Amino acid sequence: MLFAFAFPAFTQTMSLDETLASLGSIGAGTPQFRWDPFFASGTFTVGRHEAAFTSGRAGETGVVLLDRRDVLTLPLPYADRGDIRFPEVFVTQVRNTFVRYAEEARSRFRVAAIVIDPGHGGRDPGAIGTHTIRGRQLRSVEKDIVLDVSRRLHSLLSASFPDKRVLLTRDTDTHVTLENRVELANTIPMAENEVAIFVSVHANASFNREARGFEIFYLRPGYRREVIDRSMHADNAEVLSILNSMMEQTLATESILLANSILRRFDEVVGDVKLNRGIKPAEWFVVRNSRMPSVLVELGFVTNETDAVLMSDTAHLNKLSRALYNGVSDFVAFFERAGGFAATQ
Repeated sequence: MLFAFAFPAFTQTMSLDETLASLGSIGAGTPQFRWDPFFASGTFTVGRHEAAFTSGRAGETGVVLLDRRDVLTLPLPYADRGDIRFPEVFVTQVRNTFVRYAEEARSRFRVAAIVIDPGHGGRDPGAIGTHTIRGRQLRSVEKDIVLDVSRRLHSLLSASFPDKRVLLTRDTDTHVTLENRVELANTIPMAENEVAIFVSVHANASFNREARGFEIFYLRPGYRREVIDRSMHADNAEVLSILNSMMEQTLATESILLANSILRRFDEVVGDVKLNRGIKPAEWFVVRNSRMPSVLVELGFVTNETDAVLMSDTAHLNKLSRALYNGVSDFVAFFERAGGFAATQ
């Protein structure tokens, strides 16, 4: 969008430090400034928002590009005895636009938290597979594999989404009850337009040692549960039932979308070495009791020699983590771009 303004011939100017302080007062993050002396151009970044410009002469106006979508015509910054001066009008308009972006972001549906749940732990090892390969024994333990992948996933998501809470239900080899895992997720403070997502990470096992591959489970859509706060509509059971049914449907749909996003990325990254077993409905405790989009991911079978060997390899675990990260990121981008799935219906 193009915006043009009328300005007086001479305007007050601000130093770089004064400009950064003004932009920092927005409260959207510490402002950063990058300057390219070759092109005499600069960029201010505050949080995820940026303003890019090319400097001019004192009193000259030109375009400023904000978030690659809005174009403002403003008095341009200019060089003055080795320093860059920023017209006050330039700073004010950029600051006001960043404030507007922040207000728009607060009003949109967003994923505010991502809960990563490494299954089992402590006295509960989960599935165990033992294999003898060329005279050496390989012991594949679910709790260790999923903690490794979950930690890697946590690091990737934390770096990519500094504005979101990225939580692990356990980050060491400790036992956490199923109830405590779900409670951690369900009690995260949320604004009205915010949601969390829940990703439980597991490794599979089977009496059939030929069974292998990755698969992702979501809660069966027909499973009935209470997902809204009963106290908000305690005086009207009919409204409570209708709203609860609508929310159940929304969460079921979003969970399927999350499962498909992760499965697609798994297939891209490790589909050449592991069987794609698809997405499936199930009623695992953590997915049926978490009041948010939730999935349970099975990375492979510890009881299958081929899968077990792969999951003992650091490079493969890193690929699994990256695929999980890409799948979750795809879902977050879709959800926030659409303003929440329910908003698109």
